[in-house]
Amino acid sequence: MRHAHTVEQVRAAEADLMARLPEGTLMQRAASGLAVAISNYLGHTYGARVVLLVGSGDNGGDALYAGAQLARRGAQVTAILLSDKAHDAGIAALTAAGGRIHPLASSAKGAAIASADIVVDGIVGIGGRPGLKPEAQAVVQVAVDHDVPIVAVDMPSGVDVDSGETPAEHVKAAFTVTFGTHKICHFVDPAAAACGPVHLIDIGLELPAPAVSAIQDADIRERYPVPHGESDKYSRGVLGLMAGSSQYPGAAVIATSGALAGPIGMLRYLGPDEVATAVRAAHPEIVAGEGRVQAWAIGSGLGDELEVDKVRELLNAEEPVLLDADGLKALDDSGDHIGVLATPHAGELARLLGVERSTVEAERLKHAKLAAERFDVTVLLKGATTVIAAPDGQVRVSSNATPWLATAGAGDVLAGLCGSLLAAGLTPLDAASLGAYLHGAAAQLASASGPLTAMQVAKKIPEATRLLLDQDIPG
Repeated sequence: MRHAHTVEQVRAAEADLMARLPEGTLMQRAASGLAVAISNYLGHTYGARVVLLVGSGDNGGDALYAGAQLARRGAQVTAILLSDKAHDAGIAALTAAGGRIHPLASSAKGAAIASADIVVDGIVGIGGRPGLKPEAQAVVQVAVDHDVPIVAVDMPSGVDVDSGETPAEHVKAAFTVTFGTHKICHFVDPAAAACGPVHLIDIGLELPAPAVSAIQDADIRERYPVPHGESDKYSRGVLGLMAGSSQYPGAAVIATSGALAGPIGMLRYLGPDEVATAVRAAHPEIVAGEGRVQAWAIGSGLGDELEVDKVRELLNAEEPVLLDADGLKALDDSGDHIGVLATPHAGELARLLGVERSTVEAERLKHAKLAAERFDVTVLLKGATTVIAAPDGQVRVSSNATPWLATAGAGDVLAGLCGSLLAAGLTPLDAASLGAYLHGAAAQLASASGPLTAMQVAKKIPEATRLLLDQDIPG
């Protein structure tokens, strides 16, 4: 997994390392990585026109020292000082290397930005408050107006580093170069969308357990429940699915398609007879009716046919339960739901918490964690970046989804798949993490030629799984 840490964790690790290194070593390491990343992005250094937007923090110092390195390699580097407290040693280094310095009041700054090949955002450090001052916003806007790409130092200035929120004006970067570890804003929307691709430079920090982790391919290979020679359909897991209704019969077919694409050996469907007929027509291997299961997936398309009391009985049983869509209405804050995985979108989570949808969308990490703590469940908050929060405080994200995945029924596929992983023995946190990642990977395959449907995503899950596991599974 990739890991992200809080500002406090990063500051403590930096202080510990700086106490053991000669003064300025850490900044020079960061600056060297930044200079290389800029050169690689441009494809050349000699003759490149680079403009540095320099604030008063260490990020401004990183930008100045990187600019000095680029200037020594033949780049035309100009620094625009947005503060009278800019890094003095960095200014001296850039000047000695042949770079130019413009104060904020300089009339030449606009022309320099407009003609630049790249602008370096060293305005605010990781300890800064969200938002940009008017003078900073004005120079950033010049770059935007002239389509000059911006590289952010550590994070786009103006975003909230520890929450991923963007409550005020902020930089939107073509890419971001960060140091030591990822920051939470790199993983969590809406700030993550402002970062662009993030390049991590190792500067030797020794860090504690992360605040947020991001799923990668290797995590699928490590955790996916692959059957072995002694496996049978029961040991692989049996999922009980309560989905679909006379109003929404298709939800049952879609959810069962997602579940069967996962690792389970058997699926039991419980629902109206006419819906069960449609489900069996699509998937004749499904067993309709009561029986022993290892986990439940409940809610997709239940509509008014949701039986709240019955669902709450299952929440108090020993088998883990996934609650999706209408099934979320059975959730209460009585606690003791440690084996429950809830999979809301922003609107559903807003209703659970009694807030506006726009509030959840603006503060995704905060509200996913709040719901996990309040209801004592693992929460999978769906979105362009999926946020998964466990009641013990662990947080993971998955960001491999394609925008084409915003289509009717995609959530039903995800619910079935995550339920399948629960039944195969994964914890709610791992089931949510793997399910979200495989769902995104399948959507990437399904959208190779454009728009997709939920059923196309479900059909691609086995292929996505095979590719991620790197195994030759007979077809």
